[in-house]
Amino acid sequence: MIWAQILPHIQAVLNGTALVALIAGFFAIRNRQKIIHQRYMFIALITSLLFLVAYVIYHLVAGWTGFSGTGPIRTLFFTILISHVLMAVVLVPMIVVTIKRAMQQQFAQHRALAGKTLLVWIYVSVTGLIIYWMSYA
Repeated sequence: MIWAQILPHIQAVLNGTALVALIAGFFAIRNRQKIIHQRYMFIALITSLLFLVAYVIYHLVAGWTGFSGTGPIRTLFFTILISHVLMAVVLVPMIVVTIKRAMQQQFAQHRALAGKTLLVWIYVSVTGLIIYWMSYA
């Protein structure tokens, strides 16, 4: 199953794309470019959803692969992994509520949560890339 071998690399590209879109969307809204902000946030959402689908498929097919590092690097890896997973679980409802508030044009409430959501989403994206690098580099 060659596609199962390349799926982690595709996941990293999707994760990186979401990260770039998040940062670009942040700068777009700071410059009051609402339509551009919406487009970047849509890209971040879609690439993150595609990542999640690819992640689930990969683990259903390939199972869970072990981390081969030993010593302090192993401790570091699992510390990052645990924080990544916990924050990813927290992130999903944050994204849903943030988008819901924007779609309902509740912009004050949207802004209040969007900054926190952005920080958590960036953290999850960055740590996801670090986990990929530590696992496949």
